[in-house]
Amino acid sequence: MLNISKDKEILLTPGAYASITRVATVPHYKLLNKIIIGFMLFLVACLFLPWTQNISGNGAVTTLKPDHRPQTVHSAIAGRIEKWFVQEGDYVHPGDTILFISEIKEDYLDPNLVANTLQQVDAKKMAAESYGSKVNSLEVQAQSLNQERELKLQQAMNKIKQAHLKIKSDSMDLEAIKTQLRIAQTQFNRSTALNKEGLKPMTDVEQKRLKLQEAEAYIITQENKLLSSKNELINARVEINRITAEYAEKISKSQSDKFTALSTQYDTEAQVNKLQNQYVNYSLRNGLYYITAPQEGYINRALLAGIGETIKEGTPIVSIMPAGYDIAIETYVNPIDLPLVHRGAKVRVWFDGWPRIVFSGWPGLSYGTYGGRVVAIENFISPNGKYRILISPDSEAEKWPKELSIGAGAQSIALLDTVSVWYEIWRNLNGFPPNYYKPDVNDTKSKDKK
Repeated sequence: MLNISKDKEILLTPGAYASITRVATVPHYKLLNKIIIGFMLFLVACLFLPWTQNISGNGAVTTLKPDHRPQTVHSAIAGRIEKWFVQEGDYVHPGDTILFISEIKEDYLDPNLVANTLQQVDAKKMAAESYGSKVNSLEVQAQSLNQERELKLQQAMNKIKQAHLKIKSDSMDLEAIKTQLRIAQTQFNRSTALNKEGLKPMTDVEQKRLKLQEAEAYIITQENKLLSSKNELINARVEINRITAEYAEKISKSQSDKFTALSTQYDTEAQVNKLQNQYVNYSLRNGLYYITAPQEGYINRALLAGIGETIKEGTPIVSIMPAGYDIAIETYVNPIDLPLVHRGAKVRVWFDGWPRIVFSGWPGLSYGTYGGRVVAIENFISPNGKYRILISPDSEAEKWPKELSIGAGAQSIALLDTVSVWYEIWRNLNGFPPNYYKPDVNDTKSKDKK
């Protein structure tokens, strides 16, 4: 101190006042030391308490089956809105009419389109039947031509046989005439020799010469007759070829007409099938003007409004929430935690809007959580960079609230291996993942069977 004050320093001795003596002698530090030591012992004991490792995830309430989830009813054809039959909040049954639309495409504007198409189908059927009758007629014609050809060929063969016989007969006649000619020649020579000797008169020689000339003339006639018979044989053979070619042409033409008729018949039948397909399509299209409810549920929201609005194919009309559904939760986990999750694993879940007290490491002490089991694990990463897990209620745990609505928020923790608190603190300080936990295979199988 600078010692510039005029006041003099007063020194207090410990024994000068009784209060100072009492405070100095009270052992208050001993109680504080006991409290600190007890708290430290409690903390050390807590380090050895069991801690359940877990994987947390955020998601929402959904349904277990895809057909139980909210769905949108679409228009199968383009049209114009004419009349609404429901309003938001209505309860509908399968087949109930939701909306009526009218046609806008020019190809279907004809009110008698279905009836006209049916008439076209009937006309084409009759045309196909006519072509079938024509095919039958051509088959009969081909059979008649074949029979006629056989008869003509038999007739030609008979002519050939007759020609052969006639040639044979003419050949025998020719040989006989040749014999007669030789005889006449011999007789003429003999008569001439005898006449020279004076043994025969000239008249006998002239008679023999006349017979010789007649024989020579007759042999030429017979040769002509033989050649004529041979020509008849050739003509008969030519006739067979002509008949074969003629009837082959006729039969080929008949077969060609038959195949043409068959081709036209098949083409007509194809047109009939096409027209029948169009008729069925037009009939079904008429039924698509009334948009009906696909299943039982509630009309959540009308996605279109007004009368006269034009819509395209596939335009969403209304959103329907099915009446009955099996509730579930879809949650997402980090990729590093995916190997730790397996089907049938127990999960604790809680929902937004429901009171709860959650101790993630001690699930038995938590309040407001519900039991669940993993039923599906998506192996493809979601757009949010996590993997989707589907959780259903655990039949062995408490039932989930009936008042849950689809789309409500939900959180989950998947229960893993049980370790000590000090190990969990050490693991988190070092950034290690939770212990790889493999459930009992027999236990999992028995649960799946249940």
